[in-house]
Amino acid sequence: MTVHLLLSAGRGPQECAWALARLLHRLEGDATRQGLEIQRAHTVPGDRAGTYRSVLIRIAGDGAEAFAASWTGTLCWQAPSPYRAGTGRKNWYVIARPCQVDAPRTTFAEADVDVVACRTGGPGGQHRNKAGTAVRATHRPTGIVIVVDTERQFSLNRRIAMRLLRQRVEHGDEAAERAVTTARWHIHDELVRGNPIRTERPETSDQDLAPQKQTRRPRRQATRPRPPRGGEPHPTA
Repeated sequence: MTVHLLLSAGRGPQECAWALARLLHRLEGDATRQGLEIQRAHTVPGDRAGTYRSVLIRIAGDGAEAFAASWTGTLCWQAPSPYRAGTGRKNWYVIARPCQVDAPRTTFAEADVDVVACRTGGPGGQHRNKAGTAVRATHRPTGIVIVVDTERQFSLNRRIAMRLLRQRVEHGDEAAERAVTTARWHIHDELVRGNPIRTERPETSDQDLAPQKQTRRPRRQATRPRPPRGGEPHPTA
């Protein structure tokens, strides 16, 4: 079983791209613990290093579909912004949706075409109507039907019908691929803030902690020795 899951930061701020990277790390660890194989099929980096606007991952193994379902929906990474210290917002949302990557391709073979001679009307005289030189070709896998009667010879009409069927099948595959790509792009606009199906938080590991600013301790100033009282000589004199 193989499932593709698309994670997207949508149109959110740069913190959402940072949250996606954190959630991706958490998801990959969860998949590894369950014995699943996971691979980053395609990534779109964010504006800052180590962040992602979107990631397409491939999950393979027994239980891949159930695992993907457990991560499908709005995901929340709950942590302070690593980029804006003044903001009080701590919830950053990402969407995850299963998606189709490739549309199935149709292999055209003349053996899959049923060709029947038929008669059609129109210009051409009685010879065309009586001889039945027209061709009705049906591509069984797709159900596409082509009728050709432009020529007065059956063999020529059959050749034209095969060429037209091949073109129709190829155009259908191209349209299916465009539909798959369009559906995948629509996922980026489906992100809704709030009501997440999972809320993840940083752990006490360096990988999950947000980058913190280092504070420098103030330097201690050297103090000068006080002068001796009552005109007594200084010990160092």
